Amino acid sequence: MPSLVAASTVTAPSAPPAFAIAVGLGWATTEWIVDWHQPVGYAALAIVGVRIVWGLVGPRHARFASFVRGPRATARYARQVVGGRAPRHVGHNPLGGAMVIALFLCVAALALTGWLYTTDRFSGDEVVEIVHETLAWTLVALAALHVGGVVFASRHQRENLIAAMFDGRKRAPRDDDIA
Repeated sequence: MPSLVAASTVTAPSAPPAFAIAVGLGWATTEWIVDWHQPVGYAALAIVGVRIVWGLVGPRHARFASFVRGPRATARYARQVVGGRAPRHVGHNPLGGAMVIALFLCVAALALTGWLYTTDRFSGDEVVEIVHETLAWTLVALAALHVGGVVFASRHQRENLIAAMFDGRKRAPRDDDIA
């Protein structure tokens, strides 16, 4: 019987789709509906900001302390994944935790460079534009890696992690799971 891991990864079950939509709209509005690009970027940053607060004060599985690990622990988990011995985590696994941090940092840097581009000092600055575009492509690569990792973990654990991101529900932990 599935258990509700209450807001285990977000403030509400709708935050991952909202984040994905904001990032997708941010990308789409570079060419179409250009007037939306800046507000959509700020919305993505706001979602990240709320999630960071939730990662500090939210319930157990939402807190960064429950899933952000150091480089050694993350590398050890990566070796377990490659060796087919990775344990199931009720919340984010160490690679997922690293991805969360990478995504948040990338969105924050995108927002910063986007904002800089609107200032008198950096408006039209080629370096700021190149950095912003590079970060945008980096975010696309991170998103692709994230989706690939989620699909891989879902298949390995025989659990629909994509659905869990939307509804906050995962099956109850078993004895060998890391809760």
